[in-house]
Amino acid sequence: MRTAEAAVDEVVAALEKDGYATVEGLFSPDEVAGARADLRRVLENTPMGRNTFEGFRTRRVYALFAKTRAFDGAATHPLVLAVTERVLGHCHLSAPTGIEIGPGEVAQVLHYDDSIYPVPRPHGELVLNTMWALDDFVEANGATRIVAGSHRWVDEQPSPSTPTITAEMAAGSVLFYTGSLWHGGGANGTDRPRLGVILEYAASWLRQQENHILAVPKEVARRLPERLQELLGYNIRPPFVGYVDGRHPRRVLEDRTS
Repeated sequence: MRTAEAAVDEVVAALEKDGYATVEGLFSPDEVAGARADLRRVLENTPMGRNTFEGFRTRRVYALFAKTRAFDGAATHPLVLAVTERVLGHCHLSAPTGIEIGPGEVAQVLHYDDSIYPVPRPHGELVLNTMWALDDFVEANGATRIVAGSHRWVDEQPSPSTPTITAEMAAGSVLFYTGSLWHGGGANGTDRPRLGVILEYAASWLRQQENHILAVPKEVARRLPERLQELLGYNIRPPFVGYVDGRHPRRVLEDRTS
């Protein structure tokens, strides 16, 4: 477990070696409490999952940045962005999601997140995830299960006997893991839900999983920090991918008539 002062080199080295790294203390206790309380407000109107992948006893908060300001700073945290840009290069947010695994939820199927993109393995990293723990993550309440080193697999697939590591971590910690790493949410055998937030980043030449330009109302996006606006999609991938009517997409936010 690394501390909030962890060097970028150290985290990137762990990602290259094992496919994951954990850093503790990126959220203070006050930030954890505030984020948890605000997400609980959102979760009151959030239904359970619709299939076995989402989890029938799991609630997921989509359109995260339309519904809470608790993760604006997390999305642009200097360590997170430094690591992400080292791994992916020019990037944007793809699928930020709040995830509350409820009591009685079963383990999620093992999978890797960049499988949605039709790029044969092996390949350079396309996706990097950060899982922000708002409760203590332990095996009993559904901490993420990881197949260490599986980011280097080509044709291999996990079997029921494949050993996994449980990514246990204290609230306020962050789990980094690559989009090529096999993993899955654990089963929650306790009587309390387990809450965390995934901030997923993807190389900016790839389409984002969630369309944030539509998911986050323009009047909300206008008030966000400029770097977060860029990560949501109001940006250009050099030299000019993503322009709007020949202009930088940020001009769309500056135009109050639209």
